Amino acid sequence: MQPLLLLMASLLPPGLGQPFLSEEIIGGHEAKPHSRPYMAFIQFLDEKSWKRCGGVLIQKDFVLTAAHCRGSSMSVTLGAHNIKQQERTQQVIQVRRAIRHPDYNPKNFSNDIMLLQLERKAKQTSAVKALSLPRTKARGDSGGPLVCKKVVHGTFSYGKMNGIPPGVFTQVSHFLPWIKRTMKDL
Repeated sequence: MQPLLLLMASLLPPGLGQPFLSEEIIGGHEAKPHSRPYMAFIQFLDEKSWKRCGGVLIQKDFVLTAAHCRGSSMSVTLGAHNIKQQERTQQVIQVRRAIRHPDYNPKNFSNDIMLLQLERKAKQTSAVKALSLPRTKARGDSGGPLVCKKVVHGTFSYGKMNGIPPGVFTQVSHFLPWIKRTMKDL
């Protein structure tokens, strides 16, 4: 099964076992095609191989994800339901800048949040739409959003490889000043 949730297939942080590159959905089901138009599929090259993470489109030219999802040759795919097929709804955009939170710590994954500035603005369609940030201060895969009432409240940082809770999320509202300042300054 390679539906939208496969977009979220990613890596767990080092130190929690082997990288999680499962082709299956753990405890989930296939989403209605394009029912989550804010979802982003991120591919990047680390020292050894291609990796992937999830993310969330928060502006036409910015994706929010986990800081540990950084490498070279980064690209973002928006508007995909099945990432293994070419779909007319897909927009593939290269990453101009990957901006990790300045206090990110790869040893304990504190402040595990990152902004990706895209090379160009995404074209808004029924399959590609930005998700709102919270105005104030589950389970998923690295960089993927925790969404409540169409607002992103967290990004998935890490959890158990078998999908059994708990999972650890980075609280987006805590980083709003940094997110807004960084996007404004670029």
